Amino acid sequence: MDQQDDELIHFEAHGAAPLPSAEVEGHVGRNGARIWYATYGAGPPVILLHGGLGHSGNWGYQVPALLRSGRRVVLIDSRGHGRSTRDSRPYTYALMASDVLAVMDELSLEKAAFVGWSDGACIALILAMTAPARVEGVFFFACNMDPSGTLEFVPTPVIDRCFSRHARDYAALSATPDNFDPFVEAVSLMMRTEPNYQAADLNLIRVPVAIVLGEHDEFIKPEHAEYLARSIPDAEMIYLTGVSHFAPLQRPAEFNAAVLAFLDGIDSRNNEGLRR
Repeated sequence: MDQQDDELIHFEAHGAAPLPSAEVEGHVGRNGARIWYATYGAGPPVILLHGGLGHSGNWGYQVPALLRSGRRVVLIDSRGHGRSTRDSRPYTYALMASDVLAVMDELSLEKAAFVGWSDGACIALILAMTAPARVEGVFFFACNMDPSGTLEFVPTPVIDRCFSRHARDYAALSATPDNFDPFVEAVSLMMRTEPNYQAADLNLIRVPVAIVLGEHDEFIKPEHAEYLARSIPDAEMIYLTGVSHFAPLQRPAEFNAAVLAFLDGIDSRNNEGLRR
């Protein structure tokens, strides 16, 4: 894959690559909200959780690579994002983590590996803390676990292009297409005030974790990523060179290689455990 879109010019104009046809697609009812999901392929399951303000279509460059590796891919639109709706409750990462478990129950998935991007990474790590029996491991890309981990916001053309694409996609996919501004305000409030986990919380995690950060991430402090890697037992720290918060779109081949290496490591550990 030679796709490279460092400035997100292609993404703004066209979005990510189209997703393949889903084998299963539907919604799970959640107390007034409807959570969209889709599954592709067969094999060890991996759940992809997108970033804030985005939707599952942003994984268009990752799904084919994971299918080629012999895995079952599950996509979930976070509540209020993409094709999922929301109820009147404020956004919280813990609430969205419970939505993920509801989808897993609907699909009879006992356990899965997770690849989380930004807000999706936070949701995945909360699951590793609160529901470890359901989590094979977490590829935690570009997120913080307490408010001190974020950089002061500085607008850039790349961020503006991503935001423009999110606005267009929201209008096309959402059940409330005219509510993008209130949606942004509600999600931004969650981002400013959550998550709030401490080192002692992180130290309780016992599943494989990779803390992953782009060399030029616009939102996350590198020292915070390294703090997370130190605080989670046996976590590995991975830097992706030449990319920022949008690495899955900017240089998919490099991002996918890191994901697949992490997932292959989980498979190896599981196979070794079975042989013992």
